Amino acid sequence: MASQSQGIQQLLQAEKRAAEKVSESQKRKNRRLKQAKEEAQVEIEQYRMQREKEFKAKEAAALGSHGSCSTEVEKGTVGKMSVIQESYVKNKDEVVENLLALVCDIKPEIHINYRISG
Repeated sequence: MASQSQGIQQLLQAEKRAAEKVSESQKRKNRRLKQAKEEAQVEIEQYRMQREKEFKAKEAAALGSHGSCSTEVEKGTVGKMSVIQESYVKNKDEVVENLLALVCDIKPEIHINYRISG
């Protein structure tokens, strides 16, 4: 009976050691998973920052080219405005004289359809 009791004690101790090993193994597994998750999070953050940096560079290049287009359009507009202004200054007196001549120099005439009854 003592040997049977001793065998049961050995089995209980073996079961206890096995449970401890399983528990320790689960703890190690959980630690490795947590560590892998943290490492993955760091990699994801680095990748996101890299892609964001590339996007900003492309965005700046695209906006920079639009900025030069607007500068060219602005130069063209200024040039056209100066031509129009010069034309105005050059021709304003002549236009005013022509308008005044047409308005003020009235030549009264009888219309051809007017009949004199008499």
